[in-house]
Amino acid sequence: MKKMSWLVLTVACASGGLVLSAVAADQARTGASKPSLTVTVTTPQTASLAQKISANGNLAAWQEAVIGAEANGLKITEVRVNVGDRVQGGDVLAVLQADSLRAELAQAEASLAEATASAQEAKAQAERARSLQQQGFFSNAQLSQALAAEASAGARVQSARALVQLQNVRLSQTQVRAPDAGVISARQATVGTVVGAGTELFRLIRQGRIEWRAEVTAAEIGRIQVGAPVQVKAASGQLMQGKVRMVAPSVDAQTRNALVYVDLPAQTGSARAGMYAQGEIALGQSQALTVPQSAVVVRDGFSYVYTVGADQKVSQLKVQTGRQSADRVEVTSGLKADARVVASGGAFLNHGDTVRVVDAPAATPAAK
Repeated sequence: MKKMSWLVLTVACASGGLVLSAVAADQARTGASKPSLTVTVTTPQTASLAQKISANGNLAAWQEAVIGAEANGLKITEVRVNVGDRVQGGDVLAVLQADSLRAELAQAEASLAEATASAQEAKAQAERARSLQQQGFFSNAQLSQALAAEASAGARVQSARALVQLQNVRLSQTQVRAPDAGVISARQATVGTVVGAGTELFRLIRQGRIEWRAEVTAAEIGRIQVGAPVQVKAASGQLMQGKVRMVAPSVDAQTRNALVYVDLPAQTGSARAGMYAQGEIALGQSQALTVPQSAVVVRDGFSYVYTVGADQKVSQLKVQTGRQSADRVEVTSGLKADARVVASGGAFLNHGDTVRVVDAPAATPAAK
């Protein structure tokens, strides 16, 4: 009996080994074709994307007016504005000492009054000379002298009147006024300083307007049109919308770049002249082949997408990407329009992997 039991156990163990070997072989065969990942696929879509040129540059004053003293040798007695103040055209920015000019004006007015009186006397003398000459009491020579004296007196009146006007102008120059509305960007005027004619006292950003001077390459100049919309982001983070006012007529010989002048709104917020800014110049719309942004995998500095073949195996394709719009990316080369592209999860795949393709989940209707 013991011998028979040993034989049965041996056969059973041998049979069990055969069964286990068969199961292992079956598992090996099924494991070789087991999908490594379940994915959804999509096909590239043609979409209309905005064409833009990215550029860098500086913010600058649209026009900066230099306001100087016109009177010579006068002392500043009052300064009414400071840097950053907004002014209107004609506002008084500074006042110069005017005592001496007022005295000179009074003297000029007195000279005008004297000349006027002399002219009236000369006119009366000329009228009497005409009357007496007609009566034969005055010769023609005497009449000519009287008429010459009248003309000379009239000329002295005109000269005195011009001197009064000049003194009025000089007196008005003791009030330094803003030539236009805007923002004071610099101030050199100090109370007590004696200034000469032409001395700079203030700088004014006219109308408070600033502009963006973008640098673009020579190849991009021809694509930019006057009036094109531009979005500018200042170094302070402020976003501004503007329009191209002018493209520079020449290219810098050193950098081979050209300037594009972009009009921006009046200076508001945190943007200031002199700041560095980045921006995008719109060029219009064009058709592009796009895929979901999640379908693009970046490895070692290159962009790839994964396509699924009829055998459910994936192929890694190197592509060139371009513009982005929302969650879609333009593919400029390396991909066919009818390719089956893995919509997401490509970062977990390798070339030649077998995948299981499932339908994309239906969009959930928006709650009412």
